[in-house]
Amino acid sequence: MKIYKLTDTLVPFSLKGTGNATGKAAGAPCVATIGMFDGVHRGHCYLLKRIIEIARGQGVESTVITFDRHPRQVLNSDFQPSLLSTFDEKLLLLSKTGVDNCIILPFDEHMASLPAHDFMQQVLLRQLNVHTLLMGYDNRFGHDRTEVFDDYVRYGREIGINVQRGQAFVLNGVNVSSSVIRSFLLEGEIELAEMCLGYPYTLAGHVVKGEHVGSGMGFPTANLQVDDSRKLIPAPGVYAVKVRLEGSLVFRHAMMNIGTRPTFDGRKQTIETHIFRLGEDLYGQWMAVSLLHRLRAEKKFGSKEELVQQLQKDARMVEKQFALGLGTAE
Repeated sequence: MKIYKLTDTLVPFSLKGTGNATGKAAGAPCVATIGMFDGVHRGHCYLLKRIIEIARGQGVESTVITFDRHPRQVLNSDFQPSLLSTFDEKLLLLSKTGVDNCIILPFDEHMASLPAHDFMQQVLLRQLNVHTLLMGYDNRFGHDRTEVFDDYVRYGREIGINVQRGQAFVLNGVNVSSSVIRSFLLEGEIELAEMCLGYPYTLAGHVVKGEHVGSGMGFPTANLQVDDSRKLIPAPGVYAVKVRLEGSLVFRHAMMNIGTRPTFDGRKQTIETHIFRLGEDLYGQWMAVSLLHRLRAEKKFGSKEELVQQLQKDARMVEKQFALGLGTAE
């Protein structure tokens, strides 16, 4: 996939692991779709597969158009998004879909002020040469987002863009969307979130020093500080997870607690991961933690001893689940 950022022209944009950002002529016609694509979930992939099919049928390239930030961050300076994927994660996921090009639009106050008709004419047609626009079933764009699909079709006829509507991707009765996945994660429904995403939800960041509470109970933990504060943190509780350390392709079995440690202070949220049979010091290292199953909610215990007993049960349960084939860790 070739990646470009739209300034006055298309400028090649490079991201580690996504290949070369060269090749697309600014004037080459394309079949495109547009959106935030947060999480690049199975619904997004279903839509992107369709634009690839249409583009091949027309003998042109397929293009996904996205934004460098969440539009609501420009419209509301106090808005703090809860993202399923960071910007780099999103581009990496998009690069695996088979789409020819990804174009990043710098979303600013000027772009936010453009009515849908002007956006389609000035940006999609004149600058990006979009000939066919496939819209997500619930997607809207333009100032105030007041238009409905028929309006986009009418604007397209006026300016020369064939606007089509994509179908919802329904899985086990669920219309897969980023908002639905966020709800699952916030409710601790990790398996349902993975079903909709098409991959395990993952938190990545660096290991920072903690208060060594886990070590004192026989469960040393790596205290994860997520690199992007906008990344959604799932419901508090104990999880079976797999961990990949920086520079390694091996996934390790682990259990993780998200919460405020109510048995002790109950104030600051932490993300603490106990990696089974790992004795090395991880401070300062990068790691990625993929959530596979939520064992239980966070709970305040009557004593440290009660908590240790529960952690021992949790560990046995997690190891048993991995032995039965949970996830793909080795």
